[in-house]
Amino acid sequence: MGGGTRQQATGKMMASLDVGAAAPEFDLASEEGPLRLADLRGRKLVLYFYPKDDTTGCTREAVDFTGLAAEFAKADTVVIGVSKDSVAKHAKFRAKYELGVKLASDPEGEVIERYGSWVEKTLYGRKYMGIDRSTFLIGRDGTIARIWRKVKVPGHAQTVLEAAQGLS
Repeated sequence: MGGGTRQQATGKMMASLDVGAAAPEFDLASEEGPLRLADLRGRKLVLYFYPKDDTTGCTREAVDFTGLAAEFAKADTVVIGVSKDSVAKHAKFRAKYELGVKLASDPEGEVIERYGSWVEKTLYGRKYMGIDRSTFLIGRDGTIARIWRKVKVPGHAQTVLEAAQGLS
């Protein structure tokens, strides 16, 4: 991943994120109250972006992260899923599947854009803007340790856990 800038669909230029760069700050709403990067300093963080609650791939991803929640906790790693869905929709999603991961709401997509996860997609030849299923492992110091783009769900949570366990 090269550094530099790229143009988003909004016309804004934004820096590309690279491993070793400072993770963009965020302040997102959740059922437990605000989730802020600054409040998580000193712990490892998995920040994963997904398109929509209660859809097949997004449900599988959240369930997989939940299944490994105890292992992530042992690795002193917080897991937060982010989508544009509302806090109320997240609450229903968490309850329906007994999810053990935090879910944060970014209705305006500002944080999604800061992380470069708002991208042009194509479905049946039609282009549209949407959330790229992507995951960021952020170290205790607030720098990006690993980036996964265009995530394929099967096995992904386990791969992220292994990376978190290997990060001091």
